Amino acid sequence: MSKRKNPIKRKKDSATNEKEGIVQIVMSKYFEKKKEEQQETIKSTQNDINNSIETTNVVKKRRKIVNKDGNDQKWEPAHWKEHWNNILAMRITNKHLEPRGCDTIGDTITDEKVRRLHILVSLMLSSQTKDTMTIAAMDRLLEHEFTVQYALDIDVDQLAKIIYPVGFWRRKAQYIKDTCQILRDKYNDDIPNTIETLCALPGVGPKMAYLTMDFAWKCNQGIGVDVHVHRISHRLHWLPYDTKTPEQTRLALESWIPRDLWNQINHNIVRFGQTQCLPVHPRCSTCLNRYICPASTSEDTKKTAKQKI
Repeated sequence: MSKRKNPIKRKKDSATNEKEGIVQIVMSKYFEKKKEEQQETIKSTQNDINNSIETTNVVKKRRKIVNKDGNDQKWEPAHWKEHWNNILAMRITNKHLEPRGCDTIGDTITDEKVRRLHILVSLMLSSQTKDTMTIAAMDRLLEHEFTVQYALDIDVDQLAKIIYPVGFWRRKAQYIKDTCQILRDKYNDDIPNTIETLCALPGVGPKMAYLTMDFAWKCNQGIGVDVHVHRISHRLHWLPYDTKTPEQTRLALESWIPRDLWNQINHNIVRFGQTQCLPVHPRCSTCLNRYICPASTSEDTKKTAKQKI
């Protein structure tokens, strides 16, 4: 006579199997998620390694070269001192052509905190914008007695109308409000005084940070590289290797330019690029560097080169 299975035990076994199945599904999903997280971590680590390798390669290219006599010599571009002295001389000649720049912002402001704030905001507005538009927008903010409190009180759309037509004016208006909130919460209505803390502000990049340290805090921390400095550095062959980004250009320039000149590079090169070494149709025929510039298009330079041949 066969034994009949206990129905209660059968139900328990079924419930146990069901629970075990649910647990297996949950654990399976858990391990899948963990696996995905591990893969993301591996991917992120690999990217960091690649970036590190890339940076190392850049550094290697900037290492000292050795002369034939065996002495170490830091790389320097040919004729750079002549280039520099001629640029300074041309700034005097072309002074009447120069627009006002962000370095002149705050000259009439006696409150140091407000002065530094105006310098920072002017640099935030200057991105993708001509100096004339930036200065006009800052003059309007000055008329409204712009401060951190003013930025926090005003509606973002109203602020956007004041700074219009600078490039990306709506986005920059929001950046300014967000930045001023941070200045209120963390810095007692003042601006930060390090490159790292400045770059942590909304809409502030390395170029703005280095120039802010120079103009606002009178502290020489590095070369501010914008489109003019990036372009003209390549034209003059001031770089030991081709660079693709402003940050790479900054590192390359700082590898050989004397540190006491770092805070003079941006201001003078930008003015040179706005008045003489234009992006399109540079005025090579009247440039003092036309005979020693690798990118010169001057007819006089070509004739001189043919005569030497």
